[in-house]
Amino acid sequence: MEKIIHRANSRGYANHGWLQSYHTFSFANYYQPERIHFGALRVLNDDTVKGGMGFGQHPHDNMEIVSIPLQGALEHKDNTGRHERILSNDVQIMSAGSGITHSEFNASKTEPVNFLQIWVFPKLRNIQPRYQQQTFDPADRHNRLQTVISPEANSGVLWINQDAWFSLGQFDAGQNVELTPALPGQGSYLFVLNGQLEVAGETLQTRDAIGIWDYENAKVNITAPTELLRIEVPMLS
Repeated sequence: MEKIIHRANSRGYANHGWLQSYHTFSFANYYQPERIHFGALRVLNDDTVKGGMGFGQHPHDNMEIVSIPLQGALEHKDNTGRHERILSNDVQIMSAGSGITHSEFNASKTEPVNFLQIWVFPKLRNIQPRYQQQTFDPADRHNRLQTVISPEANSGVLWINQDAWFSLGQFDAGQNVELTPALPGQGSYLFVLNGQLEVAGETLQTRDAIGIWDYENAKVNITAPTELLRIEVPMLS
């Protein structure tokens, strides 16, 4: 097994007043040559946006973009005419494909919103832009990993244009989780939303992360009540 550790306090940080953003990987003015991506996982930003503020209309292409609100709600608009609210327990995915323009604002005028903005390199380029959003019952991730994004069409969860899986879990202390890759050559990136766990000989706490690859199975020991995001992606050369 190979591994890489990204501690919470090692992330890049930007404070724009209306936006506070922690960057796990190189993004905007934060650049670390050894932290460009983990396989097909390119961006994992932990963003908090003040009430009434947000990201104005801007373009993307050839990227799979995932938004996961952790607290509060987002308001999404794009140039296809779509206008959506994304709430806690919702997950949004947008295939930018050949090109799309969108905005993302805090849906509240007064309360902050905290959400994860995640980018994954696509499997196929220049596909037709597409958008999906789905609500997931948190009871279905109690003491287990709940798949919310999959490359398998019509699987009952969100579809991604990549051999990637996203899972969320909420675990009691004392639980164990067995990880196995879905496909050969895949790696798993574990991001601790809050809590504490042990994996691959490492102890991870809130907002710490570990990437593992070249493994057949890995055991995660939950040592405190923990919320966890697992992202499985191909390990690109």
